[in-house]
Amino acid sequence: MTVSSFSRVALIAVATAGLSGCGGGWFGGSSSPEARQANLDAQYENTPMAEVERERKTSSSVWDLFNSDDPNVTVEVNKYLWQASLEVLNFLPIRSVDPFTGVIATDYGTPPGGGRAYRATVYVQDPALDARSLKVSLQSKGGAVSQETVRAVEDAILTRARQLRVRDSRL
Repeated sequence: MTVSSFSRVALIAVATAGLSGCGGGWFGGSSSPEARQANLDAQYENTPMAEVERERKTSSSVWDLFNSDDPNVTVEVNKYLWQASLEVLNFLPIRSVDPFTGVIATDYGTPPGGGRAYRATVYVQDPALDARSLKVSLQSKGGAVSQETVRAVEDAILTRARQLRVRDSRL
């Protein structure tokens, strides 16, 4: 046997041994797809991505913010006042919304059937369904808005919030 044929045989033997080790069949590993998948799943359990996925599964909707017990995640506003404010002022374009502080700010918009443009800022400051939990500020392009108009908007929001609460209590 010559040196080149010996080196060729040795190279083939090393490559075969190396490739057979990758398959897991000769060195104690299982060759079934189910066993390999179980092994991969066990390795995946301790990764940061698996932790993020588990966290995502525990909180499934925006409304969980209103019902959570964790003070770092909860929203301290009344969900009925919040929803009613968005529904009553739906003709105004929303500029910013922050459920954690309870502030809804809108840009100028004209109510249906009206000729005057208004801008509103709503502050829901308490989780109670109470008139004291709601602060509404209205402004028109011409200046201040009368207290009667502000009171009418507050009353409309409170009425709609009570309707939403009654609807939910029937479920």
